[in-house]
This record gives sequence, C-alpha cells and structure tokens, in this order.
Amino acid sequence: MPFIEKDIWLKHKDNSAFALIGIDRDEPLDKVIAFGKSTGVTYPLGLDPGADIFAKYALRNAGITRNVLIDKDGRIVMLTRLYNEEEFAALTKKIDEMLAKK
Repeated sequence: MPFIEKDIWLKHKDNSAFALIGIDRDEPLDKVIAFGKSTGVTYPLGLDPGADIFAKYALRNAGITRNVLIDKDGRIVMLTRLYNEEEFAALTKKIDEMLAKK
C-alpha cells in the first residue's frame, strides 16, 4: 500500500481522468479507518461486506490484495495479486500510458 500511495495515488490524484479506491473485504468501518490511519493511506477506502465486489474479480474466498486496473469503458486492463516489483512497475507504466492517451 505504501507503493500505491507514493507511486500511483500521489502522482495522479489531481488528474480528473483518474480514480483510485481501496476496497477492504469483510472488515467493519472502524477497522478500515484505523488501518488507513496506521498505513498513512490518503486515497479513498471503501467497504465490501460479504466480499460481493471482490467476487467480481476473484473467487470469493481467494487470497486478498488485488490491484484491478479498469479503463474508462469499464474493461479490466490489468489485474495483479499481492506485491511483485516487476508486476507493480508494469501496472504503474500501464496507468501512465492510459492517462497520457486521455
């Protein structure tokens, strides 16, 4: 999450063509707020009770930490799981490319 904050959110947050939302699966609001504060995340965090949103991208009981890049037409352009340096670099590059095309 610190990489998402630093390398994606802070870089693009003022771009009206960009949106970033962290979705927390099956956690109560107070726990999500505490988590955001403890990690220093400043991008919006949302709740996913019952993992209904998560289930659109992965098996409901699958491991968490997913990055889903969705284009302006609602298509999934890239999906990653957990943190891998090369994969994260590819994700940030893809975001930069998409925003350059606006």
